[in-house]
Formats: sequence, C-alpha cells, structure tokens
Amino acid sequence: MSAHTPHELHDEFPHDADALHRLKVSNAHFVELAERHHVVNREIHRIAAEIDAASDERLETLKRERLHLLDEIAAMIEQQEQGITPA
Repeated sequence: MSAHTPHELHDEFPHDADALHRLKVSNAHFVELAERHHVVNREIHRIAAEIDAASDERLETLKRERLHLLDEIAAMIEQQEQGITPA
C-alpha cells in the first residue's frame, strides 16, 4: 500500500482548503463527517489494495457511504463559502 490513500478530503476538494480548515476548527458535525470519511475511505483503499478481504457487496456499500459523506461535506463547504463576505 502506498503512503498516500487516494480520495482524502484535500484530494476531493483541492480548491477548498480554507473552507475545510474553517469547518474543521469550528464545526463538530463536520469533524465527525470528516473522520467517518477517513475511516471509510481507508477501508475502501485497503480492500482495493487487497490488504483486507471483503465481498463485492461490502465494497459497494462502503463506496456508497463514501459518496454520501462527500455529498454532505460538499454541501457544508458550499454553505461555508456562501457565508463568507467579500473583503
């Protein structure tokens, strides 16, 4: 397994680093979502790299969960960015 797990939040939202940081330090729900995404993403990566075994059904369930988490995180980023007033 490589040192870098693909699909981490900074990979998924490369242009939203500031919003990710602000949410991480100010929103407990975001922190929970980000942590769950990390856990699910790492599990998917380990299965894909054949480090851990899993059924196709389990892998697809994890992928759907990751997409759901990313959708929720994207919505939070959008709300965070809309709440910023231009300088």
